[in-house]
This record gives sequence, structure tokens and C-alpha cells, in this order.
Amino acid sequence: MTETVAEILHAYRSGAIKPEDIVARSFARIHAHDDPAIFIALRDEAEVRAEARTLGQAGDRMLPLYGIPVSVKDNIDVKGMPTTAACPAYSYRPHKDAACVARLREAGAIILGKTNLDQFATGLVGVRTPYGIGRNLFDPKLIPGGSSTGSALAVGAGLTPLALGTDTAGSGRVPAGFGNIVGLKPSRGVVSNAGVVPACRTLDCVSVFALTVDDAMAMLAVIAAPDAADVSARPRPPRGIGPMPEGLRVGVPLAGQRLFFGDRMSEALYEASLAQFAALGASIVEIDIEPFYAAARLLYEGPWVAERYLTTRALIASSPESVLPVTRQIILAGAHGTAAEAFAAFYQLEDLRRVRDHVFRTIDALLLPTTPTIYTIEQVLADPIGLNSRLGTYTNFVNLLDMCGLAVPASMRSDGTPFGVTLLAPAGEDAALAAIGRAFHAATGLPLGALKYPQPPLAHEDAVLADGEIPLAVVGAHLSGMPLNGELRAAGARLIERGATAPHYRLYALPGTRPPKPGLLRVKNGAGAAIEIEVWALSESAFGRFVAAVPPPLSIGTLELGGGRPVKGFLVEAEAIEGARDISSFGGWRAFMAQEKAPA
Repeated sequence: MTETVAEILHAYRSGAIKPEDIVARSFARIHAHDDPAIFIALRDEAEVRAEARTLGQAGDRMLPLYGIPVSVKDNIDVKGMPTTAACPAYSYRPHKDAACVARLREAGAIILGKTNLDQFATGLVGVRTPYGIGRNLFDPKLIPGGSSTGSALAVGAGLTPLALGTDTAGSGRVPAGFGNIVGLKPSRGVVSNAGVVPACRTLDCVSVFALTVDDAMAMLAVIAAPDAADVSARPRPPRGIGPMPEGLRVGVPLAGQRLFFGDRMSEALYEASLAQFAALGASIVEIDIEPFYAAARLLYEGPWVAERYLTTRALIASSPESVLPVTRQIILAGAHGTAAEAFAAFYQLEDLRRVRDHVFRTIDALLLPTTPTIYTIEQVLADPIGLNSRLGTYTNFVNLLDMCGLAVPASMRSDGTPFGVTLLAPAGEDAALAAIGRAFHAATGLPLGALKYPQPPLAHEDAVLADGEIPLAVVGAHLSGMPLNGELRAAGARLIERGATAPHYRLYALPGTRPPKPGLLRVKNGAGAAIEIEVWALSESAFGRFVAAVPPPLSIGTLELGGGRPVKGFLVEAEAIEGARDISSFGGWRAFMAQEKAPA
């Protein structure tokens, strides 16, 4: 079977299948799944199959999303299809694609249709829509989650391997958690919002749904781009996924601050997720999360609701009955309030962002439940605002605090429904979260979405450099968890690879160095060994400053890695090893230092 983007692309490039085959499969699955509440509008099948056939005949198979079917949330413009934001009275037909959709097409993706959502992307429940409530893939009594409901259902059911959503308060993460799939909320401004119906213009993010973290990042690499048409754009070049870092510090709420609203099953599964991270080598660090909860309360109690009102005020004024009562009630709260109250909230948010910075000096990522619990459709219809608010406990603050997020499946509850967790970090750390999330997801062994299809083996991630980055191999005190690793991090370096040199080197413990350091020396005549290394990527300016500060007898030269690939890295002058201890038999500095610290 070919379910993931990576598998489909491999099958295309090997000639095993054609884009028309996968498009036909997608439509067959849509018909067989028989849930009319997933798509608000679906393209004509014959038209899409003809597009796929043309791509297969003339397309470049090396395009990053060649022939990949994609669903698009119906608050994102697709040329030739109406944009409704789940409100028929608001509907319009755009004359061009949203910026992110245009980039998908350029990358070879094939758009299948527009998906259902909580009206005007206002909700986390998936029931606030006149187009029907999509069926939860694991229990039809339960809500599917929102607001990007249809996009998450399309991916979880295997109708399309990728989908676009949006995320303002958790809309790109909550339905992913309920669907046993990956929900990627990028750093704000990385993906252009041009052609997206605003919810809160200063907070909105285009988000990604996928079956695996690798697939989500492949989509992000395509849609992330600078765009002069989007005033909120803050371009950050997409980076490749490196290995899960050693010495990872994962922040979790203090025990008394973990909110599950009586859901003991979710509470136990969260604890199990912490144990899984510890088994992967992470340190679990408890933090005071109350400031994050305070930021979450600002989203609907502060002035940001006024941004929702700006989008819909003309429609509400002329045709209030065209907006769902609960949506109208929430949005109309933004019609009131004073400028003084707004500025007070802005000042409070700046204070909370400083607290965020302080917290992330002690941790590398925050690990939270994606939602504290899940509710039935009946429960949510009876208490639409209160229960929706509970679902946003761990999501509402993220965009306000300018963070990126990655929701990943964690486990299955005893009732057969999924439980997910979300990794959070300051803006710009998308690739770091991906490295952590893909390792955790693989360790769970969970099937993909609702497909009962096993995860493919975790692919080796080749080092991918952003423009202007230079790789640097380190062998000693600059390795992860070692005393000088902080120098690399302070220089903005990121870990992109772990491996070993070619077997042409000897490693020596240099005498009299503080902190202790090794020296790597190239030797001849087959007398060498393969030595453990890490490769870190630095900007050109940071690389220059770092190299200038390397003290003799160490220097930066060219190393040969396994497979013959050259890379800049630490070497030692030959004269400096006189009297030094040859520690090559340990295979690397880390193993040697562990032996040195071990009790006799």
C-alpha cells in the first residue's frame, strides 16, 4: 500500500503507479466513506483525473508534491471554487488561489476539494456549521474537533494524504488529536495568509494535516515562502529535520496544574507519554504553566475577539440570521470594549511573553495534552461555549505567545479513541519540534489515522541546509550535553546529523585542557578508526566568528565522513598529540568520558 506522501512519491518515481491512479483511489474512498459533511465542495472527478493524467504525461516526477491529492479548508481560496467559511451568505468565488494553494500547485499537488469547518473558523468542536457534522472516525457519538474539521477527517480517513487547515486557537491541532494524525501549526508568518479569510488577522496561521511528521514537513517546505502581499509574513527558511537532540529538556505543568476535567483516562495516558519521552532520553522538567493559562484567557476575554468581528460585522449587520447563533454570540462580544482595555491587554501579553522567554531558558520544548478530554456531540450542543473553552486549555495561548506547535498521536484509549500530545516551542523552532515529534510518533507504534495501516519505517533524514548555512562537525566538548555545547547554541547553530567519520582518524585525550577536550588526527596506511561526530549548521557569519575563536592546538579543517562526504570540522595539530592518550578504541569522546566518570 502507498498511504504516506513519501510512499506515493517513491511509487511514482519507480513507475509503479501514476497520479491518475492515486486520484482515482481518493475519489473511490470519498464515495465509499460516504460522509457528505467532510467536503463543502468537491471538484468534478473527471476534471481532476484529466489534470492528473496531464501531469503524469508531462509533469516532472521530481516535483516535491508530484501528484499528491490535497484537501483545502474552506476559508482558504481556491480559484474556480467558492469560499464560504461555512456561511452560505458569505460565499464568494475568488479570482485566484491563496498564496499557499498556488505554491502547492507549483509543487505538483492536485487539489480535490474544499473542506468543512466551524463557521468563520470560530470553534474547536466541529459542530458549528450548516453543512452537517462530520463523523468522528473512531466513535460517531463524539465530536470530530474543529475548526479545521473536514481537513483532519479527510487525512485521517485516507481520502487525501495531505490537507490545509488554519489555526488561531488550536484549530489545526485539536481535530488532529481526535483523528490520530499529525497537526502542524507553523510559526506565525512562515506561511502567507494571503487569500485566507481572517479569523484573528494578527494570530492566524495556515496549518498542515498529515499522517506523519515527515509528510507534514514536506508540505511546509513547499508552502513556506516570503510574500509581499501578506503584511504579517515573517519569512524563516524551512529547515530539514535533524535527529532528536540528546540532552532534551521537556517541560510539563506542575502536577497540580494539569487539567483534565475529570477524564482519568486522558490523565493516565499523558503520564504514559511522559514516560515514553523519558525512555527516549528526555529529561522531564516541571514548570509553572499558570502564565500560559493567563494568556489563553486573553484570547476570548481580551480585544482579539474584535478581529473576528471585523471580518463579519457587515454580514451580521445586514443579515444576522445568516450566522449561526453561537458563532454570532461569540463574535458580537468583539463589538464592545474600549481602546484603553485593548492597550491594557497588549501590555499584559508583553509581560507574559517575557515569562515565556524565561521558561524556555530552562526547557527545549513544552509537552502538553492536545486536549484535556473529548465530548459527545450531544454534550457540546448542550453547552457549546463552556465545553469548547475547555478543549482550548492547552491550545488557546500558543499564537498569542508567538509559538509553533506540533500535535502528534500518543496512544489509544481503552474505548478505542485516540489520545494525542502537542509539542510547543518559541517561533522559529519548527524543525526542532519535528525532530522530536517524529521520534516520539515512531516510538508509539500507532497505525496511521483510522486506516489500520502501520507506520512506515522511520526514514533516515539527510542533512538539509538552509541558504547560507555551513555544516560543522564536532567530536568533543561541543557535542550535545557536553560542557561547550552551549557555545554552538548561543551562535544559533542547530543539530542536523549524528554519525561517524570515515575510518581514517585517531582520537586523543589532550592533556591539560579545561574543560577536557580531545584531538582528532587523520592517519595513513589503514591505521585509523571511525570516530563519533555530530554535524551542526551555522550561518556564514556565525561560522566565521566560531572558527576565529577556536584555540590552538585545535583548528577547523576538512573531515571525511562515512561514505566519503567532506565537511568542515575540528582537527588537532600533529605536534599536540605527543604524550596524549590514544582513546580511539572508545569510538568517540562521549563513550570515553562516560568511562572516565564511571565508578571503579
